[in-house]
Amino acid sequence: MKKNFRLYIGLAILGLVSSCKPEIDAPTFSKGTADFSKYVAIGNSLTSGYADNGLYLEGQKVAFPNLMAEQMKNVGGGEFTSPFFPADKANGSGYIMLESLVDGNPVMKPVTTDLAIRGTNPDGKPLYIKYTDPIQNLGVPGMRLDMAFANGLGTVKGNPYFERLLPDNTPATMTYFQYAAGHDYTFFSFWLGNNDVLGYAMNGAVSTVNSPTGPVEDPTKNLTSLPLFTQLYTNFVTTLTAKGQKGVVATIPDVTAVPFLNTVTTARLNAGVEAASQGAFKNVIIKTKTGVRAATAKDLFPLTFNTAALGKPNTIGPGYGISPANPIEDHNVLDEAEVAQVSARVNEFNNVIKQVAESKGVAVADVHAFLNKVKGGYVYNGIGISSAFITGNAFSLDGVHLTPMGNAIVANLFIDAINKQYNASIPKVDISLYRGVKYPN
Repeated sequence: MKKNFRLYIGLAILGLVSSCKPEIDAPTFSKGTADFSKYVAIGNSLTSGYADNGLYLEGQKVAFPNLMAEQMKNVGGGEFTSPFFPADKANGSGYIMLESLVDGNPVMKPVTTDLAIRGTNPDGKPLYIKYTDPIQNLGVPGMRLDMAFANGLGTVKGNPYFERLLPDNTPATMTYFQYAAGHDYTFFSFWLGNNDVLGYAMNGAVSTVNSPTGPVEDPTKNLTSLPLFTQLYTNFVTTLTAKGQKGVVATIPDVTAVPFLNTVTTARLNAGVEAASQGAFKNVIIKTKTGVRAATAKDLFPLTFNTAALGKPNTIGPGYGISPANPIEDHNVLDEAEVAQVSARVNEFNNVIKQVAESKGVAVADVHAFLNKVKGGYVYNGIGISSAFITGNAFSLDGVHLTPMGNAIVANLFIDAINKQYNASIPKVDISLYRGVKYPN
């Protein structure tokens, strides 16, 4: 009997424990004070999903606005369509892939099959397969804030990524500003202004390119003036919010925070020159706007710099880059003074962005501050990210645009800013589901 009594007590306790088992509620999400039912994304290559020096289907699918739109569905977000290249033309404009690593050095290979090219324009530049159905991802590679207001950019002689989005009978006067603002939306993301600095910085703070007749001005490599940037940025965001729509804008990254300008260092070049010349030469020589001198650690070289040409003769003479008579050209280096100039302009632009955002009551995703924090290494949700080329996880093989993981991280920056500004609770993206640079098999 005593034994049975203990059994009854045990069963009673078990029942009590079972009845007190805590219930885990499913997470609840809120749109806060914003309406995400009709979201559009306005921007440049970063918005479009451009990566690895090209626009192709895999990159398009993981563009940060696409990842954001998927999360917005938890709080009433609607369908979000992008101008994807078709599956049989998935490689789009073509791109570069990592073919191998030789002694730790990357060997790149261009991907040139299954391209989405329908022909060429009068200048011999590619024209891409049209996509003129309604879309919400309006990202156009190469778009600048100043060019967003320019006529002719949507023609066959303009920007081919913009031209592919427009019907053949579109007037040449159609600007990107008009195209973007003409969409029906309740919420927007806006990330323009990067290229108003980046093209200039990537070309060594030179706004010209070489041609058979000599240097010619290239509008994609101009440094936009602060008054013009202020006028155009204010105009664009004022128009986007004219009917009470809400949105999020993003700051412009520091150019020195991307691998394109922090991978090929002066120390590496000096070591290569010294080894190749058996100690006869120890420093690379650069040409700046104020004279010729030895490069220092504060001078930045582009990722595309041809290191194999150092010390070799060229059309100028012998000893390229090691002789004061044959220095590395100005357009091949962003020298210390130019770094300061570009960084100052980025800071000025970002002050404008924050001031306009505050005046219009829209959220700000501070990409500039985040990437500066990431530059030297940062652990994000247990995953190491940095601005290191290839191994840093965030940047693709062109050293400027994002990997799928980088897009997921940026999507979360935008989501954090939206949630804070509008008292929303959009769930964040699990970045572990997305890759960094794809290594060779």
